Amino acid sequence: MYQIIEFQKRYRNTYRNALESLFMQPKLRIAVSLLWIALCRADAVAQATHPASGREIAPVMGMGGADWLVRSEREKEEEPGAALDAIGIRTGDVVADVGAGVGYFTWRIAERVGPMGQVYANDIQPRMLEQLKKNVAARGLTNVVPVLGADDDPRLPAGKLDLELLVDVYHEFSKPREMLAKLRAALKPSGRLVLLEYRKEDPSVPIRLEHKMTVQEVRAEIEPEGFRFEKSLETLPRQHILIFRPATVQ
Repeated sequence: MYQIIEFQKRYRNTYRNALESLFMQPKLRIAVSLLWIALCRADAVAQATHPASGREIAPVMGMGGADWLVRSEREKEEEPGAALDAIGIRTGDVVADVGAGVGYFTWRIAERVGPMGQVYANDIQPRMLEQLKKNVAARGLTNVVPVLGADDDPRLPAGKLDLELLVDVYHEFSKPREMLAKLRAALKPSGRLVLLEYRKEDPSVPIRLEHKMTVQEVRAEIEPEGFRFEKSLETLPRQHILIFRPATVQ
């Protein structure tokens, strides 16, 4: 028995010494630390909630989801043409496609506003914007301005926009209040903020819960930030169309 105990002690000491030796290596120590920080940050983002609604803020879709954004089924599932018809985009309008991704809505908007109009295609991911530029160029469109934004600032021109369109993106804003303040500043007094969001009220919509919103949640979060709710259009198969305007300053 004594020999067994001694063997266990020596085994534990050897194992501990080996681990200590490994972690004395600077590169490994740095790598493990970075991994730990990344995991902590990911967990923090996943657990973030909006203070006004208690809604869990969804993670941002990365470049790995680019193919999903242009899937052929999207025409039937979301009816982008019908959505833009319902919103009403005029020739010559200045529009921001916020969270544009690879440009699925950008090129459709650009065709509608025509050469006298302009589309600011905003995203926070450089690789998304690079693909967007290729997609726009392939269609011969010259009225699109790519804009690399930040998570708290879309970096859009102040007071210039007739319409800001957010398609399946608002629920991913990690700093929604800061973003809404900047978006409001970029609108003309007569401009509109329009959100398309999957209906959380409908359990048959096959989207993860954190990527869906109710009308009540959207209004609870956006109206306190200087916007007036105008209407909700429920003509699409899976999404709300939620229209806001800048609130009049009293």
